[in-house]
Amino acid sequence: MTAGASGKRVMPVNVKYFASLRESLGQAESQCQVPETGCNVAELWLQLNPSRDIPDNVLVAINQNYASFDARIMNGDEVAFFPPVTGG
Repeated sequence: MTAGASGKRVMPVNVKYFASLRESLGQAESQCQVPETGCNVAELWLQLNPSRDIPDNVLVAINQNYASFDARIMNGDEVAFFPPVTGG
């Protein structure tokens, strides 16, 4: 963990966007800093996309395991946002 610009301790989180989200947001992945006390997935989305609501059908995974938007993010986690998977 490191100190952020505000002097508060922060931890790194890797974020990935897939499929239509990657296209609409214009990025495939990023790394950000969240407070050492952590945050949940919904708070992370708002930090990264303050002018965009969370799309209704978006799924999320933390470290390649499905998660809910109220799941806590920990130091070094990888958070992935993606649309529902369909197949046939």
